[in-house]
Amino acid sequence: QVQLVESGGGLVQAGGSLRLSCTASGRTFSNNAMGWFRQAPGKEREFLATINWLGNSGYADSVKGRFTISRDNAKKMVYLQMISLKPEDTAVYYCAATSSRHGSSLGNEYGYWGQGTQVTVSS
Repeated sequence: QVQLVESGGGLVQAGGSLRLSCTASGRTFSNNAMGWFRQAPGKEREFLATINWLGNSGYADSVKGRFTISRDNAKKMVYLQMISLKPEDTAVYYCAATSSRHGSSLGNEYGYWGQGTQVTVSS
C-alpha cells in the first residue's frame, strides 16, 4: 500500500518555474511506476508524465521539453520540475502510483492518488 502527499504548488507568473514534490510512504514504493496528472476546472484529467522504477520516463506531447519528472527511491519522493509556465497550465496537479512496475498514460491504471496541489499561473 502506498500513500502520497503533494506539495510545492502555488502562484507563479507566466514564464516562471515551479517544482512539485510528492512524498510517498509504504514498503514497496521503489516497485511502483509513478505519474503526474492535472485537472483544470471543467476539463478532464490530463496525463502529464510517468516514470518507472528504473527511472525511465515518458511525457505527454503538450508538456515535453518544459516538464521533467524524476524520482528518488531512497527518499521515497517523486518530483515534477516545470519551466516556462503558461496560464493554461493552471490546474490541480496530482501525483499517482500504479499497482505494478510499469508506467502508463492511462489514469485508470493508477491505484494510488494524492490529494492534489493547486498551481496557478498568472499572465
